[in-house]
Amino acid sequence: TRAMRSVAGKLKGELAQFRDLAAFAQFASDLDATTKAQIDRGQRLQELLKQLQYNPLPVADQVAMLYAANNNYLDDVPVAKITQWRDDFIAYLKTARPEVRKLIDENKLDRKFPSDEVKKALETAIKEFKSTSNYS
Repeated sequence: TRAMRSVAGKLKGELAQFRDLAAFAQFASDLDATTKAQIDRGQRLQELLKQLQYNPLPVADQVAMLYAANNNYLDDVPVAKITQWRDDFIAYLKTARPEVRKLIDENKLDRKFPSDEVKKALETAIKEFKSTSNYS
């Protein structure tokens, strides 16, 4: 869908860059803060993308979590807690903010996804979730 292409557009490049940096980091003893941050981001993305076999996440949930990752909302979440964050965030969307998932589903084929309305709804939901949870 257009929604998935919109949020996953630069994912392939970021993951390729992460793999290159991770391979380089195996042989380097000193990494600068920027390189370390890029490696951590790549590890977060990798963890975020893992799904159970035969149990894919709905498109709206994938779009919401990738939107959060692309907009740096996960930068303060430790890699070891990403899976828990994802599961809790999806549960939060289902119970506390079902209108966000509905809005994504209704607009996922729009040419200009995400619309301002979808962006605002996602950002509000992500910020609310982060304020009620502690993953640092």
